[in-house]
Amino acid sequence: MSLSKKLAAEFIGTFWLVFGGCGSAVLAAGFPELGIGFVGVSLAFGLTVLTMAYTIGHISGCHLNPAVSIGLFSAGKFDKKELAPYIVAQVIGGVVGALLLYLIATGKAGFEVGGFASNGYGELSPDGYGLVSALLTEVVLTFMFLFIILGSTSDKAPAGFAPIAIGLGLTLIHLISIPVTNTSVNPARSTAAAIFADTAAMGQLWLFWVAPIVGAVLAGLAWRWFSSED
Repeated sequence: MSLSKKLAAEFIGTFWLVFGGCGSAVLAAGFPELGIGFVGVSLAFGLTVLTMAYTIGHISGCHLNPAVSIGLFSAGKFDKKELAPYIVAQVIGGVVGALLLYLIATGKAGFEVGGFASNGYGELSPDGYGLVSALLTEVVLTFMFLFIILGSTSDKAPAGFAPIAIGLGLTLIHLISIPVTNTSVNPARSTAAAIFADTAAMGQLWLFWVAPIVGAVLAGLAWRWFSSED
């Protein structure tokens, strides 16, 4: 598959993740009487990855996340020369998804942008968790997300079920961490939402690049050990 097709797939997939996942939070989570709540938002993020994994997994691998690409590289599962282009395509796709969501959301009279599904700690944490809590949460949950991805896509895993494990894994991750950081584990998703947030989210964005990447690299290195011959 050509690199241009892989990058287009990553763009579309990350667009869908941000538009679908953040869109569920911005447009539907607090809808009077029929709001889906954080459980619904968790499921929405999981469904975006599950649907795209089946749709573009055979094209680009369906990373949709700079931390995933870096984690796969650290595990020896991804080509270094494609790393930077993948990350650029993911960030642009996420920003376009957030832009479209912003244009739709602001078309309603009285809509307040607020946090716009962005991530944060301290005053920007949904339940007031501090920096250390946010850091630990994002590192550990990104580690587990990559571990699920690496294990479920292994040649020794049951064929055809990886998207389900990955999608449900991301759903569980959101169920755990929405109260803490509003759940990132994805620098592209965090960047896209922070750009349009009417808060200080951009000032905290560094954590949602550093922590997921650290967690992903640790998972990649751990997987190298698990998959090595004794």
